[in-house]
Amino acid sequence: MARIRVSSSLLLLLFVGLASAEIYTDQFVVHVQGGTRVARELAEKHGFSYLGNLFDDYHHLRHKRLAKRSLEPSLQHHKSLQQESNVHWFSQQTLKRRTKRGYRTPATPLNDARWLDMWYLNRGGGLDMNVEEVWKKNITGRGVVVTILDDGLEKDHPDLVDNYDPQASWDMNNHDSDPQPRYDMVDSNRHGTRCAGEVAAVHNNSICSVGVAYSAGIGGVRMLDGDVTDVVEARSLSLNNQHIDVYSASWGPDDDGKTVDGPGELATRAFREGIEKGRRGLGSIFVWASGNGGRDRDNCNCDGYTNSIWTLSISSATENGLVPWYSEACSSTLATTYSSGSTGERQIVTTDLHHSCTSTHTGTSASAPLAAGICALALEANRKLTWRDMQHIVVRTARPANLHASDWLTNGVNRNVSHSFGYGLMDAAAMVDLAKRWTTVPAQKTCMVKADPMDKMISPKSSVELKLEVNCLNVKFLEHVQAKVTLSATRRGDLHIYLTSPAGTRSTLLAQRALDNSRSGFQAWPFMTVHSWGESPNGIWKLQVHNDGRYFGRASLKEWSLILYGTTEDPDDFMKSPTGPKVPEESATSKEPPPVTQPQNEIAPQTTQAPTAKTTVESKTFPVYRPMKPPPSLERPPNEQEHLDNFLRPGSRRPECPPSQFIYFNMCVDDCPPGSYRSINDVEDDEGKKRGQPACLHCHYSCKVCKGPNDNECAECYPDAEHTGEGYCQPKNLVEKLNLEIGWYRAMTISIMTLCIIIVGAVALFFMTSTSFCNFCCSSSRHDSNGARYSGLPAQTSMFAEENGHPAGMEQYRASDVKKAKPYRDDDI
Repeated sequence: MARIRVSSSLLLLLFVGLASAEIYTDQFVVHVQGGTRVARELAEKHGFSYLGNLFDDYHHLRHKRLAKRSLEPSLQHHKSLQQESNVHWFSQQTLKRRTKRGYRTPATPLNDARWLDMWYLNRGGGLDMNVEEVWKKNITGRGVVVTILDDGLEKDHPDLVDNYDPQASWDMNNHDSDPQPRYDMVDSNRHGTRCAGEVAAVHNNSICSVGVAYSAGIGGVRMLDGDVTDVVEARSLSLNNQHIDVYSASWGPDDDGKTVDGPGELATRAFREGIEKGRRGLGSIFVWASGNGGRDRDNCNCDGYTNSIWTLSISSATENGLVPWYSEACSSTLATTYSSGSTGERQIVTTDLHHSCTSTHTGTSASAPLAAGICALALEANRKLTWRDMQHIVVRTARPANLHASDWLTNGVNRNVSHSFGYGLMDAAAMVDLAKRWTTVPAQKTCMVKADPMDKMISPKSSVELKLEVNCLNVKFLEHVQAKVTLSATRRGDLHIYLTSPAGTRSTLLAQRALDNSRSGFQAWPFMTVHSWGESPNGIWKLQVHNDGRYFGRASLKEWSLILYGTTEDPDDFMKSPTGPKVPEESATSKEPPPVTQPQNEIAPQTTQAPTAKTTVESKTFPVYRPMKPPPSLERPPNEQEHLDNFLRPGSRRPECPPSQFIYFNMCVDDCPPGSYRSINDVEDDEGKKRGQPACLHCHYSCKVCKGPNDNECAECYPDAEHTGEGYCQPKNLVEKLNLEIGWYRAMTISIMTLCIIIVGAVALFFMTSTSFCNFCCSSSRHDSNGARYSGLPAQTSMFAEENGHPAGMEQYRASDVKKAKPYRDDDI
């Protein structure tokens, strides 16, 4: 029995290992220059079908002969694409787990959907989100377009059909323009339709509910009802970004208290394209649900979507202003809207599948669409708000009143903030009033400060505190703060991390996660906090890492750095003009937008200035190793000649550096930092004469130290790569490691099968041996002193027979006794 249990455990381990492996699809994304014609020729040459264009020169392909799901990558096609000289980068798409951020509740009778049931919009007295005051001003989201990235949209729902916008809709799962959800017996694809009704359900039509922005255009992207890959997410996030103003997403990686995951390379590129090119360069507004992992003590700072500076992370509050049981507390949450709570607290009313209505919409899934609707109201009030303007307005107008949490604190500029509620409940009227007189926030600047490399051991039941002095010249008023941390740990869930600003604001970057047993640690993971918004970055920052592990549960901090985003000028000074900005009256969106693949409104990246003494300069991007060249960052131009010009904003001047210094990120430095190389660029002086200007240009992403921009000019490699001697840095044994892992699974399978055969053979041998022994005993007859014959019965059995009147009847007793005997079993123990 014990052996059977061991084999069952091994089978379980094998199953878990296979379940955790990456699943490869039959789809590829390739970067090939030359346009659609060249991409189609490449696809035809290698047996691919062409699915369409993603970004400039990035194309989506599918191979019909590959399995839709496989545990192994198609190394044959990898090799064939690598041999193509015009293929600069490619990626075989893998499946991603993305879960909808609602939760199931016990079946309850549905209430009739009516306006009076919408307590979160009509309670008054500071106990709602102040939307009715905005409607009284005839601001209802008119001209603004919102799309729901989810599992589909019932576009013919009677409460949505009048506001449905086909230009804001697409089916990424079936590759067509119809976002209609797939119907099943349990209505599992109702999520998107419910979220859409919160935003733009039609007003005053006697049907179901009313949306926060009931005149806004509403669309839906069906992308969760199928295989979710990096390309699916990227296409969804970049869909028609000159027409769509607000993207609302109520999903993300598993909220299971043990996952650390975020957007892939293509989705990250889509976010950047959105905030830099979307809405004619004003930036797309991305609203994200913070997550429903509260029961599993999850932390939304382990979710790369909600802790991004490009998203508005929205949490939930219950009807009574309490922290919901499903809510995740983290320092990246910006604000809160109402949603469901515990038993006895009301939930959210909205549209449902089959043209019906529900009053049981729940979770942070319900909070994000309400926030998206409020953002639509603010955009109608001011068509020129940028993506950063929207975040500034939310921070300044959110209300902490009537929200009950134990961790409210006052930051360095006297704003109240909480890990559970962010800056408080979104106030639609206050946002619209401020939007009307808002002046565009000053340009975003970035200051990067890196601590010296270390190997700081953190023993169980102990902590370490590290200090970093910052003196940024170009960032004086903070917005987002990222702490990029690399550490190892025996058990990742035992760690909790805190960051304290020079003003004394303490942010919990990571709380303990009881279910996180991973030994992976964190690799340059960007923990983000918005709690120091408006503070000065200059002074001493403190990072505290606590390890609550037991016995041998050690941790080791390898490196950490700060990325400080903000402005040089005080944004509040821009608001002191008595007249305020002039708000245009024209529509916020174009009715005939250019296609999403057309190049739009090129925006130069933000200027960056190095911090002064006691800091080190670090590149804005961090290397991610792939077999070939990754999608180009907007910060990195394709050739050297454009390098200096592309790092300057339109109208700004190139700094004039002395001959002994180098230009780097629009500043003068004494020497080129790691990741860059020395070069001489021709620049024109004021008289139009050309002269050579020393400059620091980026190395190829695979090189730590280099002699030039190409991948074969590496002088030194990162630790996980090796120098080939020909100037290349290649990942150490990438394919060999993959084959080794596959071989391990095969060896485990063979071992388990062999073990099962041995166990079965041993059991069979045991029974065969037992039967032979019995036969031998039965044939060996012996006689007692009285002449009675018996066959191996113990003495006490013989005596028992004699006492019961069977002195000469031993033959009968023996025969009856043997007939009733049962074989010995393990389960009789």
